[in-house]
Amino acid sequence: MSSIFQRIADELSIREQQVDAAVALLDEGATVPFISRYRKEVTGGLDDTQMRNLEERLRYLREMEDRREAILKSIAEQDKLTLALENDIRAADTKTRLEDLYLPYKPKRRTKGQIAIEAGLQPLADALLQDPTLEPEAEAAKYLNPEHKIDDAKAALDGAKYILMEKFSEDAELLGKLRGFLQREALISSRAATGKEDDKSQDVQKFRDYFEHDEALKSTPSHRALAMFRGRNEGVLTIAITLGEQEPGATHPCEVMVAEHWDLRDQGRAADKWLGEVVRWTWRVKLLTHLETDLLGELRDRAEEDAIKVFASNLNDLLLAAPAGQKATIGLDPGLRTGVKVAVVDATGKVLDHGAIFPTAPQNKVAEAEKVLTNLCRKYDVELIAIGNGTASRETEKFVKDMLKKQPELKARPVMVNESGASVYSASEFAAKEFPDLDVTIRGAISIARRLQDPLAELVKIDPKSIGVGQYQHDVSQTQLARSLDAVVEDCVNAVGVEVNTASAALLARVSGLNASLANNIVEFRDKNGAFTNRNQLKDVTRFGAKTFEQAAGFLRVSGGDNPLDASAVHPETYTVVEAIAEKNQRDVKGLVGDSGFLGSLKAQDYVTEQFGVPTITDILKELDKPGRDPRPEFRTAAFKEGVDTIKDLEPGMILEGTVTNVTNFGAFVDIGVHQDGLVHISALSNTFVKDPREVVKAGDIVKAKVMEVDVDRKRIGLSMRLEDTPGEKTGGDNKPRRQPGSKQGQRKQGGNKPQQASVGSMGALLQQAMKKGK
Repeated sequence: MSSIFQRIADELSIREQQVDAAVALLDEGATVPFISRYRKEVTGGLDDTQMRNLEERLRYLREMEDRREAILKSIAEQDKLTLALENDIRAADTKTRLEDLYLPYKPKRRTKGQIAIEAGLQPLADALLQDPTLEPEAEAAKYLNPEHKIDDAKAALDGAKYILMEKFSEDAELLGKLRGFLQREALISSRAATGKEDDKSQDVQKFRDYFEHDEALKSTPSHRALAMFRGRNEGVLTIAITLGEQEPGATHPCEVMVAEHWDLRDQGRAADKWLGEVVRWTWRVKLLTHLETDLLGELRDRAEEDAIKVFASNLNDLLLAAPAGQKATIGLDPGLRTGVKVAVVDATGKVLDHGAIFPTAPQNKVAEAEKVLTNLCRKYDVELIAIGNGTASRETEKFVKDMLKKQPELKARPVMVNESGASVYSASEFAAKEFPDLDVTIRGAISIARRLQDPLAELVKIDPKSIGVGQYQHDVSQTQLARSLDAVVEDCVNAVGVEVNTASAALLARVSGLNASLANNIVEFRDKNGAFTNRNQLKDVTRFGAKTFEQAAGFLRVSGGDNPLDASAVHPETYTVVEAIAEKNQRDVKGLVGDSGFLGSLKAQDYVTEQFGVPTITDILKELDKPGRDPRPEFRTAAFKEGVDTIKDLEPGMILEGTVTNVTNFGAFVDIGVHQDGLVHISALSNTFVKDPREVVKAGDIVKAKVMEVDVDRKRIGLSMRLEDTPGEKTGGDNKPRRQPGSKQGQRKQGGNKPQQASVGSMGALLQQAMKKGK
């Protein structure tokens, strides 16, 4: 276990003692938000990002340790575990290396090699490998065994070949060499599957950039890798690992490596040609497929990990987007044939009214809709009108703006809201429980209104995967994706804090130490006994024990209660510290809160105790200065250009304002109000080099962008945030995208599953190359 801790410490550039302390807390059931916020002295100040990375690596390495022990046990039960093999297995530092070492001992179906061994051909295989001067046909004649259908020398040599093929292909050192070589040198080659080259359907054409595509395996970015994998899964593309263009008659470099590893050299001996056949078959039949599967699997794993990180970053930005605040709001869920669904919520999100209006085609009941909306705005003193950005959103927005121009006394402001996931929430069990008597469409309008008031509080009710800020989210590991996104939601909720008297059960369930059951218990207690007046009352909630209180209390707020500290992020366990500060300075606790001048004059080290050090005291003083501070930015909205409602309205050169909806490794997608997000490529984000688009923008940002290119048929919009760029000119510079056009490298027969291999020729050519390398 110590070696695991040391490895994590090295990887994260922290001390082993920090890892030891953090793991002990995690194993005791402490959450990452609690540890990073309230146990800084114990961990040496590890923040939430370091803690999440530590937690993920700990999970991986513990799984590897479990697998290591299972492998050792399996080999020991076969009585094949030598000291050297055990040392190799214990020294293996990746799961791949472990599996390579285990491969010869892994239980498998009877193979041709095993059948040949049972027929007594092992001595023949060993003899020809160890002494290539032996004449294969003559030597094989000694091993005829009609009982096992070894009736002639050819059958005996075939059996010996299968034995050596398995021996060669299951050698862990050779596998490591070949894998490393291909990781460094190989290309991933994508081609159009047979019959797809001329298919003009949209489902096929979206992959046309990969119909003849080659690029270095080691540097293939996640979005292109996942696009190719999706194309293969849909039967549009074939993918292979190749080494580029080969000269006619040349031997595959990996065959040379196999020969070198087993010290096979062409010295004109009798068995050299036969051994050459064994090497060639080993590569083509055994190793090529195995390594291609492994390498594509590794690429997929890397791509998925990268895509999940991108999704998590976007989700974090969206959840921590600026809340419009506690204002009476109308939510509009636009539609055409079925009309625009309307829901009015008060400043706390409580539903006050609902219905439907039909201001758009085909009904066009504009006057009637204006009257309804105007009356609602006046009756409920509405300050915001949240408009979902789906179908008919721009038509609905125009209707609302026209109505407000006619009624200047109304103070309502229209805001376009990303409605991704609203329909998922509407049909969810949670929504049915929250609004059992309302139609699903009205529930959607309520969600749109509430997510404008407080994105975090509303979006936690939706499965993170349905929020729509990731790419290829259905193509990645759903378990890993869910774990990563749940961690993001947990971190965001606890970073902001939760008002215990108004929070939904869905929001409470994301608080450190709580779960759905405890969240429901809190809501039931609140409904039965009225609002909480202090944090200590939480202990009266069913199943809310001391450990839960420790983990959760600091993140739950009680505003306007008995103790002003209950409305802050100061943990109840440190209230005595605050009281000591107040007493030492002859102040009362309430008087300390918000007194920036006085708090700024205090020195944290003057109030250190045996249990709480400078980091905790510093956090307490900051929290007293601005209790319950919200880390989210100030609320802003984008102003879409009037008259630009669909992609057909766009013209190159237009400068438009929009909202960043999604940030990827290759750029940012921006909603400019035409129902199709435009892409600002990484090369067009800034005049300076950009390594990571998140250095420049994040989801939710309001930006200005110039329209560079419009492809109506493919629904693609090219944008640039470098407003001086001229449409038609190539953007790029340091960030110019590196696209590999169709090349001759690694070409193969269209529709095939394997690279077209160069001819091998004689064993002499193979061994001559091996001998040259070996000199």
